[in-house]
Amino acid sequence: MLDMRATAGLTAAQVAARVAAGRTNATGARTSRSTAQIVRANVVTPFNGLLLALFVVILFTGRWQNGLFGLVIVANTAIGVFQEVRAKRTLDRLAVLNAPRARVVRDGRVEEVAVADVVADDLVELRSGDQVVADGPVLSAAGLEVDESLLTGESDPVAKDVGDEVRSGSIVVAGTGRFTATGVGAEAYATRLTAEARRFTVVRSELVTGTNRLLRWISLLMLVVGPLLLWSQLRVSGGGGWQDALTGAVAALVGMVPEGLVLLTSLAFMVAAVTLARRQTLVQELPAVEVLARVDVVCLDKTGTLTHGDIVFDRLVVDGGEDEVREALALCASAPDANATAGALAAEFTSGTWTRTGGVPFSSARKWSSVDTADRGTWVLGAPEMVFPGGSGALLDQAAGIAAQGRRVLVLASAPAPGADGLPAGLAARALVVLAERVRDDAADTLRYFAEQGVALRVISGDNPRTVGAVAVSVGLPGITSADQAVDARTLPEDPDALADVLERSAVYGRVTPQQKRAIVGALQRRGHVVAMTGDGVNDAMALKDADIGVAMGNGAAATRAVAQLVLLDGRFAHLPDVVAEGRRVIANIERAANLFLVKNVYSLVLALVVVATSVSYPLAPIQLTMISTVTIGVPGFVLALGPNRRRYVPGFLGRVLRLAVPTGVVIGLAAFAGDMVVRGLEPDAGPRAGQTVATVVVVVASLWTLSLLARPFDRWKTALLVGLAGVVALVLAVPLVAEKVFLLAVTPQRLLVGVLVGLVAGVLVELVGRVVLRPVRAA
Repeated sequence: MLDMRATAGLTAAQVAARVAAGRTNATGARTSRSTAQIVRANVVTPFNGLLLALFVVILFTGRWQNGLFGLVIVANTAIGVFQEVRAKRTLDRLAVLNAPRARVVRDGRVEEVAVADVVADDLVELRSGDQVVADGPVLSAAGLEVDESLLTGESDPVAKDVGDEVRSGSIVVAGTGRFTATGVGAEAYATRLTAEARRFTVVRSELVTGTNRLLRWISLLMLVVGPLLLWSQLRVSGGGGWQDALTGAVAALVGMVPEGLVLLTSLAFMVAAVTLARRQTLVQELPAVEVLARVDVVCLDKTGTLTHGDIVFDRLVVDGGEDEVREALALCASAPDANATAGALAAEFTSGTWTRTGGVPFSSARKWSSVDTADRGTWVLGAPEMVFPGGSGALLDQAAGIAAQGRRVLVLASAPAPGADGLPAGLAARALVVLAERVRDDAADTLRYFAEQGVALRVISGDNPRTVGAVAVSVGLPGITSADQAVDARTLPEDPDALADVLERSAVYGRVTPQQKRAIVGALQRRGHVVAMTGDGVNDAMALKDADIGVAMGNGAAATRAVAQLVLLDGRFAHLPDVVAEGRRVIANIERAANLFLVKNVYSLVLALVVVATSVSYPLAPIQLTMISTVTIGVPGFVLALGPNRRRYVPGFLGRVLRLAVPTGVVIGLAAFAGDMVVRGLEPDAGPRAGQTVATVVVVVASLWTLSLLARPFDRWKTALLVGLAGVVALVLAVPLVAEKVFLLAVTPQRLLVGVLVGLVAGVLVELVGRVVLRPVRAA
C-alpha cells in the first residue's frame, strides 16, 4: 500500500529550520570519553588524592627528598592521559567511518545521512537489514516486517502497514517501507543500541572485576592500619622526632597504594584496541579483547565468515519453458526488497516485459519470496525444502545433489494465483537456480588455529544443511568428513538442555532460524561455555547481542554492527586469531603486573603490622620506596604489560594473583624487617639510616628475583630488562652523592653484604613459592 505523501520528503529549507531549532536525532552521546573527561578520570582518583595528601604531609616535615613519590602522580597521570587520548582519536576516527547511516527522502531524492543528522518530520526509507533510527508512523509499506525483540522481548517479526508505528531500536527483517520521523533525539528511543554499542564502556570482565576487588580490599586495610601506624610511630619517637614519625607512617601508606595498577589495566586494553585497529578490527568495548581470549566456543555463520558472502549466478537447470523462466527470474531480481540473491540474478537476467502486481518479500524465517503478475500467475523463489517440504521429483532430486556439492541452490516454482496465507496452492517446480559462493582462502587456517587452541567450533547457517556441510568439509572443520554430518535445524529440540546435548555432539547446522541461533547461544551458555558469535546479516543480530562477545563483519547489516563488541572492518574472519592473541597478551601481562603491585602492597602491610606490634621505626623512607617501586614495579610492570605473551588463558585471575603475591609479600616483608634487626644488632649506635639501607637492599634483591620469576621464560628483551634494572640499582648504591643526598641511604660494605645475603635468602624462598603456584599455569 502506498500513501502519496510518502514521495517528496522535506525540502532543504525545512531541514535547515529544524536543525536550527535543535530538532535533530543527535543524542549527545559520544563514541568515547571527551578529553576533559579523560583528564579528570586520570587525575581525580582516590589514590591520587591520598598520595597528594601524603605529599603535603612530607613537605610539612621539611624533608623534600621523601616527597619525590609525588612525581609518580604526575608520571602516571601524564602517561594515562596521553595514551588514552591517542587511543580515543584512533578509535573515534574508525567509529565515524564505520557508523551506521540512514536513508532519507529530501526534495524528492533519496540520500544517505548520518543517524544524528535525521531531523523531525524527515521521510526515512527502510530496507531489510536496516535499524530503525527514530520513532514514527509508516507512510508506505511493501511486505514490511520488523523485529522488536530488543524493545519488547517478543522474538516474532511484526508486520507493519500504513499507519502503524515503528520505533527506534527495532530492526527491519523483511520488505521495504517509509516512515515519518516524528520522535527524534531525546524524544525517541534515540538509537539506543547504536549509541550504546559505540560509547566508551568498561564492561564486566575478569580483569576489571578482580582489580576493582583488590582495590577495595586494600582501601579498607589502609583505613584500619593507617591510624595504628601513626600512633605507633609517634610513640617510638617519644613526641620529639615528629618528623620521623610522620615520615615512617607516610612511607608505609605510600607502599600500600597500588597507584599504577588501574593505569596499567586501562593502558593494556587501549593499546590492544589501537593495535587491532591497525589490523582493521574495531573494538567497540575495550575489554572485548579479553573476553574473546576466554571464549571456548565460537559459533560461525557460514555466509560472510567462511565464505566471501558475495554470491554469483552459476547456472540454470530448466524443466522446459526457459524463456518464461528467465522472464520470471528477471522480475524476481527487480523486486523492491532486493537482497544479495536478487543482486546476483540481476547481473544475469535483465528486466523483461512482465509487470509485477504484488508479492511476498524474502525473510530469513520463510526462506522464500514471491512475485505476482497480471496474467502469468505467481512465481515463488526459495529454498527447495521450504518451498516443497518433503517433496520429490526430478528437479528436487537434482537440487539435493547440487547442494551436496557445496552450491547454493534455489527452486523457482509457479502457481496459478497468490496464496491467501503463506505459499500459494498448486505450486509446480519449473527450474533450479544454482549460485556459487567463494570460500575464503584464509578460512581453513583460521579454523585450524581455533582447533589447536582448544576452542570448539559450531557452524550455524540458514542455508541447506548439505550446502553448509560441504563448505565445512572444504575448509577442514575438525571432525567433519562428509556433508551428510550436517544437522537440519528443523529437527532440533526446543528444550535448552536437550539442545545443549545435541550441540555437544554435532558441529554443523543448516536451516537455522534467527530464533534458533539465539537458542543455540543460550544453550551453550547454560552449560558454562563462554560463547562468541560471528555474523553479518540482520538474522544474526539477536544472537550477537546474546553472546558473550559478538563479532560483526564490516560489510554486514547496520543493526549487526551496532550490537557487536568487535567489528571486522574489512570483513576478514582471519583477524580473529589476532584478537585472541591480543586478549591473551592482555590477560597474562596484567596478571604479571598485578603480582608485582600486590607483592609491594603485601610487604608494606607486613612491615606496617610488624612495626606496630614491636614499636620500632618503619625501616623504609618514602624516597626509598619510590626508588624500589620504580625499579622493581613501575618500569618493569609497564614493559611487561605491553610486551608479547602467548600464554593461553587460565581461569582464576584473582585467586592466582593472591596465591603468589601474599606469601611472596610476606617473605619479603619479614626479610626486610630481619635485615633491619640484624644491622641494628651489629651497629646499635648507627641510627635509622643503617637499617633503612639494609632493608632497601633486601627488598630490591628479593623484588628483582620475584620479577625474574614472573618474566619467565626468558628471552633477549626480558634479560636486558632485568640486567638494566639491576644496573640502575647498582649505580644508585655506588654513587655516594645519589645514595646519600637523594635516596637517604648510608651504604657501607657490611650493610651491603647483609642486605644482599638476606635478600638472596628471601629470593630462594620466593622461588620455592613461585614453583608451587606457577607450575599449573605454565603447564596449561
